[in-house]
Amino acid sequence: MKKTKLYMDTVVDIQVVAEGAKESLAVERSMDRAFEMFRQVELACSRFDPDSELMRACRHVETSVKISPFLFEPLKFALEIAEWTNGVFDPTVGKLMEERGFNRRYLTGDIVDSTASGSATFRDIVLNELEQTICLLQPAVLDLGAVAKGFAIDLAAKELSCFPGFLINAGGDIYAGGQDESAEPWTVGIRHPLNRQDVIYMVSMSNEAICTSGSYERKSPKEAGQHHLIHPQTKLSPSGLVSCSVIAPYAMLADALSTVSFLLGSDGARQLIEQEKLKGILINSSMQIIKAGEI
Repeated sequence: MKKTKLYMDTVVDIQVVAEGAKESLAVERSMDRAFEMFRQVELACSRFDPDSELMRACRHVETSVKISPFLFEPLKFALEIAEWTNGVFDPTVGKLMEERGFNRRYLTGDIVDSTASGSATFRDIVLNELEQTICLLQPAVLDLGAVAKGFAIDLAAKELSCFPGFLINAGGDIYAGGQDESAEPWTVGIRHPLNRQDVIYMVSMSNEAICTSGSYERKSPKEAGQHHLIHPQTKLSPSGLVSCSVIAPYAMLADALSTVSFLLGSDGARQLIEQEKLKGILINSSMQIIKAGEI
């Protein structure tokens, strides 16, 4: 059974392998709950909705604001990755992205502008885990685009884990649970960066996520040669890689590390992926495939 819906400015496909017609009602209910996870995460984490939890929290400075787990958990994870990478990954990059023209909702064209400055870093975000609150020490626009979709995929996967096989595809970020209809691992294709309809590499996977960050999808309307993957320290878009896919046990990790790996470039990416005993497929500007880890 397969269903498709639109969430988080992307097409979300869910496919479930069911053993018989008797399961169809249970499958439908589980799929509805899985899609609901995307809706909840979008309501909490969208930078393009002025009424989202994220954007409401950004309007408060030096004041603790209580937030839901749908925002707290991905933000906490983003800060852990930021600390670990010493700021190569930084969720306060939102203002910089606005300045580069990435303030237009991808599908509707609606524009969201903020009045925050661009000087904050991840160290200006204080989370209180006991109280589930956030406090911004400086004005900031938070961007959780590198973790929120992965978080939604992981929550959806939990709703479908009772079935022998399922595949969640959110705009090319994928979790493959169990086995496909032939009782084999799922086969997933990585899109060719230049030819949208072509696949450049195939991977076989089960109970794993694969997420891809690439420079080909969203170009800056304001600065030539710049795209939506911006290094928060250099304030530039790296050009060494055009695509970086990371395979990890869960999607939020794959999502974040595909972004980090892209920002680090091929050598740094390979070192990071292999250090964490993960797998990666990197594609440079010459369309050369660089494998990382045991893939």
